Amino acid sequence: MSFDIKPRYYDPIREEIEQRTERIKRELQAEGKIQSEEEITDSFRQNYGSSIRGAFAQGGAIKGRTSSVLTSAGMLRMIILILLIGSMIGYIYYGALVLYGILYVAGGGVLLALFLKLKGRSRR
Repeated sequence: MSFDIKPRYYDPIREEIEQRTERIKRELQAEGKIQSEEEITDSFRQNYGSSIRGAFAQGGAIKGRTSSVLTSAGMLRMIILILLIGSMIGYIYYGALVLYGILYVAGGGVLLALFLKLKGRSRR
C-alpha cells in the first residue's frame, strides 16, 4: 500500500519561480554580491546594541556632544527655584518693592541673554 498524497493547492509556476529565486540568490552569495541571511542577522545584532546604548543620554560623551552648564535644564530649574524663594522671603520682609526689583533684574537678564545670542549669530 503506497500513499500518493497530492497537495491541495499546488502551483507549479510559483514553485518554479521560488526555485529559480533560490538558485539566483545562492549564485549571487557565492560571487559575494549579496550577503547571506546569516551575515545580515549577525551584522544587525552587532549594530543593534551599539546604536541603542547612548539613545537615552542627554548630551553625554556617548553622543560626542558637550552641554554647557548654563543651558542644562537642572541649572535653569535651580535659578527659577532661587528666584521664587528669594521673592517670597523678600516680599515677607520688604513688601512689593522686592518683587519689582526681581522683575527688573530678571528682565535685564533676559535682555542680556538675548543680546549675547544675537551677537553670537552675527559672528557666524
